[in-house]
Amino acid sequence: MTHPIADTVEVLAFDIFGTVVDWHGSIVREMQALHPAVDGDAFALAWRAGYQPAMRRVMAGELGWTLIDDLHRMILDGILPQFGLAPLDEAQRQHLNRVWHRLHAWPDAVAGLTRLKARYTITTLSNGNLGLLTNMAKHARLPWDCVLSAEVFRAYKPDPATYLGVARVFDLKPAQVMLVAAHHDDLAGARACGLQTAYIERPLEFGAGHVKDVSPQPGNTLHASSLTALADQLGC
Repeated sequence: MTHPIADTVEVLAFDIFGTVVDWHGSIVREMQALHPAVDGDAFALAWRAGYQPAMRRVMAGELGWTLIDDLHRMILDGILPQFGLAPLDEAQRQHLNRVWHRLHAWPDAVAGLTRLKARYTITTLSNGNLGLLTNMAKHARLPWDCVLSAEVFRAYKPDPATYLGVARVFDLKPAQVMLVAAHHDDLAGARACGLQTAYIERPLEFGAGHVKDVSPQPGNTLHASSLTALADQLGC
């Protein structure tokens, strides 16, 4: 049965890392191919663990506005020694850092987005920078109508400027925009700005050895096991 919200929403804005693409599995596979002696699981988790602290340095004014590509590189340079990869040269570091441009979509993502696109305008709303998101879309065949980024608003989620910025770009009321994400803190930030929210279950976001609790939490407009299941709920 189609959810009543289907006729209210006009734009679906998607979180990307973990929601649409499998960052952990993609990095593990990359490490297995390039540096098989390294524990890919531990490496992926260590790299991702530096993400929020790095963004907080920018938001606190300790660093100026910084693209996620550059934050990823700062984190990468910091963790390479602990994994025995300090000898990597500049070209190798640049290539490895761009693994974030080469992330693979979850198996349901392209089919789900294609169905949702038939009824709604679909856009990214990610802290990833524009070049990263565009290259990722090309690599993973993600059929976005629009690519929006923290770079556009010069603010990282959960700054209200990001969520309200989507509504402003499309000249809509916040309630006509739905954020789709696999992270409750992101969704809470969107709801505080008046957006509708849909939670997508990604129990394996951090790998099979670190299964995530995907139990429903109050407040979300919709809760779906996948993007294809979300399309079912929205009558797409």
